[in-house]
Amino acid sequence: MEETDREAVSTAAQRVAGMLQRPDQLDKVEQYRRREARKKASVEARLKAAIQSQLDGVRTGLSQLHNALNDVKDIQHSLADVSKDWRQSINTIENLKDVKDAVVQHSQLAAAVENLKNIFSVPEIVQEAYELIERGELLLAHRKLMDLECSRDDLMYEQYRMDSKNTHDMKLIQAYFTEVQNLSEQMGKQIWMLVQRSSVTVRSDPAQLVSMIRIIEREEKIDKRMLDRQKQTGFIPPGRPKKWKNKLFAVLEQTVANRIEASQSDTRELDKMWLVRHLELTRKYVLEDLLVMKNLMAQCFPPHYNIFKKFQNLYHQALVARVEELATEDLEANEIVSLLTWVLNTYQSEDMMGHPDLAPEVDVKTLEPLLSNDVANMLLSKYMTTLTSNIIGWLRKALETDKKDWKKEQEPEADQDGYHQTTLPAIVFQMFEQNLQVAAQISDDLKLKVLTLCLQQMNSFLSRYKEEVTLYKDDHLKDRQHPQFYIQYMVAVVNNCQTFKESLNSLKRKYTKFEIEMKEDHYANQPTIEGTLDIIAKDGCVYLLDEVFLDLEPHLQELMTRKWLAGSNAVDIICVTIEDYFNDFAKIKRPHSKDITIEAHRRVVVEYIRTMMQRRITFRGLDERREGAERVLKDAEQFRFLFKKLSAGFTEDTDLLSDAIPALAEVLKLTDPSLLCLEVSTLVNKFPDFREEHITALLAMRGDASREMKQTVIETLCQNQAHPGPNLKPIFKDISAQNLTLSKLVK
Repeated sequence: MEETDREAVSTAAQRVAGMLQRPDQLDKVEQYRRREARKKASVEARLKAAIQSQLDGVRTGLSQLHNALNDVKDIQHSLADVSKDWRQSINTIENLKDVKDAVVQHSQLAAAVENLKNIFSVPEIVQEAYELIERGELLLAHRKLMDLECSRDDLMYEQYRMDSKNTHDMKLIQAYFTEVQNLSEQMGKQIWMLVQRSSVTVRSDPAQLVSMIRIIEREEKIDKRMLDRQKQTGFIPPGRPKKWKNKLFAVLEQTVANRIEASQSDTRELDKMWLVRHLELTRKYVLEDLLVMKNLMAQCFPPHYNIFKKFQNLYHQALVARVEELATEDLEANEIVSLLTWVLNTYQSEDMMGHPDLAPEVDVKTLEPLLSNDVANMLLSKYMTTLTSNIIGWLRKALETDKKDWKKEQEPEADQDGYHQTTLPAIVFQMFEQNLQVAAQISDDLKLKVLTLCLQQMNSFLSRYKEEVTLYKDDHLKDRQHPQFYIQYMVAVVNNCQTFKESLNSLKRKYTKFEIEMKEDHYANQPTIEGTLDIIAKDGCVYLLDEVFLDLEPHLQELMTRKWLAGSNAVDIICVTIEDYFNDFAKIKRPHSKDITIEAHRRVVVEYIRTMMQRRITFRGLDERREGAERVLKDAEQFRFLFKKLSAGFTEDTDLLSDAIPALAEVLKLTDPSLLCLEVSTLVNKFPDFREEHITALLAMRGDASREMKQTVIETLCQNQAHPGPNLKPIFKDISAQNLTLSKLVK
């Protein structure tokens, strides 16, 4: 207490010190005293109230404990009285045992008397029930069955009550009512047969279906009553519970499964379209059955059965099982497509679960998928693998067929515009088109995958196609008489490249029409495809021109010789030969017809200039130089006229090619050697690839250039050396002169 008092005094001193820190606060001492007095009174009041409340609670608790003690004493006295009465009544209970046995026996006899009629008439009643079943009067037959089962169950229950361990009498009763159990089984068979034929029965005799449901409901109620009694007494009659309602749904489930399996009438060995037929029959059966369930059968079942929803679930489960079973089989590519199309599209379409007559009970948005994502992806992967193999095989076969056509002893077919072609592009893109149409029916994602696959395989195919075209050319060069229509089929190859490009662009436009933007990797190979096609077409044009120039080779050898100067008709023959070949080349499609014409013009000019660079002839005087220059100009004009005729309709400017030979002729024709530098300077400016070796050969052909003149010309050439522009197509670049350069000659 003293410690507490000291702490209180110390705390109070601190509070007073806190209040009186300034002189002006001394005036408020009385005010502080009154405030602290009020606080003290308030605290004391709360403390008194709390103590009083606790005292009241203790007082109430003590009172309740006192009352409880008195109640315990009263119960103790009552239990003592009960124990005393029980000991006195033991003898009385033992004396009443005979009365108890008599009561049980009386109960048994009463049950026997009550069921006496049924007991003595079991065979007759069973026979009547069988006859009623045969006549289809199931409700009456079931009523008799219920009476017989009730008599049997009552007798067995009374026997069980009297002596539950007496199995002999129980078996005796059960044996006597054996036919009742058989009748119950027969009744069940009849009901399950009706269940199996319910979709037919509900149309012809819905009353039978209603009777069947009423019987099942009766049995369910009896099952419930027997199970309740079993909980109380431990007795359950034989054959109970029957669980016919569960059996009903089990039979319906099996019936639905059988219905789905029965839709497969053929196998792959008998019919290649077996799966398509199977799926179509399944769709037809499911839709017909569900419409019958909704419009007819639902009215025969109690609402709490929710029979339509249960049927829908049963059909869904059966379809899931069947589809998964089909998915595990070794399906071909077209069969995988048929299955996926049916699962992903047909199942939810208006032709099946989305049928307007099934709404609103069936909502396709809530339907679960028939295939899991794993199985669907497995099928898609298998399909892509199989399709890849098939496309490779189809392309290889198509190319082999096309190669055989190249060796035919007849011209290739022509399109509506008269251009030569083979069936290869049509076969290839028809195959692509068919597979893309099929893929588009399944999903846009698969469509893009198939399109990518087609482009990839097209790229590989074109590499083989290019190799085969080259081999075709090489084989022909071994014996140019065979194949007979080599030119025409090479023209068809060039045209095929253009057809391939057009078909490829058409395919892209058609199958990306509804796509905002395709991923870059889907078309990563297309530039390569178009580039390869351009290369094949260009090679084909080169092979065709090689054929032309093989025939022109003897006549090109006559150029720039004494025979040529004397009036040879070599250029006439060259022009006629080229024109004759171009009668076949006219069957080439644009732009390749334009390309081959320009390339032929370039090669003729290059070959003609090459003969000039080979120093086959050196002019012996002014007259011979003039005559030679005039002959060169005449030849150039013939070439200009020929290719102007062949390139009619083309917009390409070929003046540079046409001017190359006349420009050289002007150098030869020049009579004043002092003007050679000016002429060479003009020539170099117009043809930047004109080199020192070329002017060397040209001056050697003139035969009159002095050493000083040659030195001056080479200096002029070096001073006026121009650089070719990016768009300039060189003419002299690939032409080499066989003699020494001018710089070596003048040393």
